[in-house]
Amino acid sequence: LFPLAVRGSEGLYMVNGPPSFTESTAFQRDSGKNCKAVGFSKDGSLFAWCNGEKVNIVNVTRAELLHSFDLPKTVCLEFSPKNNVLATWQAYATAKDGTAGVPNLQLHDLRTGKCLKSFVQKKMQNWCPCWADDESICARNVNNEVHFFENNNFNTIANKLHLQKVSDFVLSPGAQPTKVAVYVPGSKGAPSFVRLYQYPNFGGPQSALANKSFFKADKVTMLWNKKATAVLVIASTEVDKTGASYYGEQTLHYLAANGESAVVQLPKNGPIYDVAWSPNSVEFCAVYGFMPAKATVFNLKCDPVFDFGTGPRNAAYYSPHGHILVLAGFGNLRGQMEVWDVKNYKLISKPVASDSTYFSWCPDGEHIVTATCAPRLRVGNGYKIWHYTGSVLHSYEVPSDEEMWQVFWQPFLDGVFPEKAVKYQAVPSELPSAEPRPAQAYRPPALRNKPVTSSKLHEDEPPQNMKPHLGGSDKPLSKTALKNQRKHEAKKAAKQEAKADANQGPAQAKSPQNALQNAVPAMTTGDPEVDKKIKNLKKKLKAIEQLKEQAAAGKQLEKNQVEKIQKEAALLKELEDLELGV
Repeated sequence: LFPLAVRGSEGLYMVNGPPSFTESTAFQRDSGKNCKAVGFSKDGSLFAWCNGEKVNIVNVTRAELLHSFDLPKTVCLEFSPKNNVLATWQAYATAKDGTAGVPNLQLHDLRTGKCLKSFVQKKMQNWCPCWADDESICARNVNNEVHFFENNNFNTIANKLHLQKVSDFVLSPGAQPTKVAVYVPGSKGAPSFVRLYQYPNFGGPQSALANKSFFKADKVTMLWNKKATAVLVIASTEVDKTGASYYGEQTLHYLAANGESAVVQLPKNGPIYDVAWSPNSVEFCAVYGFMPAKATVFNLKCDPVFDFGTGPRNAAYYSPHGHILVLAGFGNLRGQMEVWDVKNYKLISKPVASDSTYFSWCPDGEHIVTATCAPRLRVGNGYKIWHYTGSVLHSYEVPSDEEMWQVFWQPFLDGVFPEKAVKYQAVPSELPSAEPRPAQAYRPPALRNKPVTSSKLHEDEPPQNMKPHLGGSDKPLSKTALKNQRKHEAKKAAKQEAKADANQGPAQAKSPQNALQNAVPAMTTGDPEVDKKIKNLKKKLKAIEQLKEQAAAGKQLEKNQVEKIQKEAALLKELEDLELGV
């Protein structure tokens, strides 16, 4: 059942998933230490790897070798969605005499084993051509243009999308018609923009389905939802000019294929760590803000639906069926995971996977793998398989002199595994619970026998449902409505105060503070010019008082401040003269 591929210094092998966790006999272990590139096909039936000598392709279900290509320096490989083509990429190298290097991106026909086409692809970034799910279209970025090929005929460019400088593009998932999201970075004061087109209608800006332009973008990440109705764009700058963050600045934008676009308003300032679409395509979750980070689910109107409060987290992972959401804090955080039932917004479990560098849902929507891999961490490499209720079902740690580089599930097509009802009770496991002992905070000797006082830097915000309730007055108000409500309440309070003052009557004495406040503005001379002078003199004298207090507290005063204090007697005399003239 759903094997797991493991690549490391111990070689490349497959492990059977739950419940057996034994090494798979369907795949013969490749013990070489030079395995750099591996990959499953989209349906999980084919598996390819390069062992430093050849690129091999096997049929996983029948355990038979299909093809072997003589491409020892392959660093990346990928299958087309319907398993017709295997793309391989080797590092580009020019000849010693400076002449152009040989084509390094190969596309192989998996039925015949022949090379369909070779291209020169210098950069590793975005090396792989992108296919529509039915393989009717294939696209690649060439010199700031997007070239489209149809039905895997790579000898003829069927279409071109040419904008001033296309830096990146993403094809929509799912059935035809295929849509294309393209990103053009800004230059010379012009903003960056993302546009959505429907293939093959590329005739100028008017033919675009949607357009969103923005400043502050050195790079963008574009995420289509599963139904291809909308794209989320995370725009980020390398440097935050305000100095508030090491991570640069990020903004989140929403574009719909029907032409709507918006900036997603995030209630807390700080980096955007992760954004994930729900598989239902009508909600998305964002993890954002300075630590402790907030996590919020938004709907397609970009309104918050549920706020998970704050916590130590920087990633969000929806289960393949979309019924469970894991919020996790990996990398420089401790590995705490929060597993939520998304339909009822109830917390299922809070397991901790310390030192994890990788997380992935199993295609069955029940199990999870977390792993510690090199080169991110070179000690304690290994993986754990969990049930989402928090139980560790299997754990493997490589010997201390070995490394693990990659772990990933065999994929399956949607619909192979039915969605199961959410469980809250932890499933039984033969392994002990992975709850780490809480680290004791250091206490100086003088405080060791005294009661512990809690001193949290931040109080975590609790989760809250943001959905407007039907009927009643619990509906969250818009900013303008809130403003108006506050004004109305302030007016009401002022009226009530005035009434109370009138009821008190003149016989009741006011507090001395109030009397003083009321007495000050009453002292006028009748001459607005003189009143203005008196007001300014009082202001200067007040400033001198403050300077004298600072000097008394031991602060070194500037020369001009000392001169101000010396003028006090003259100012007092002037004020006296003006007030006597009243």
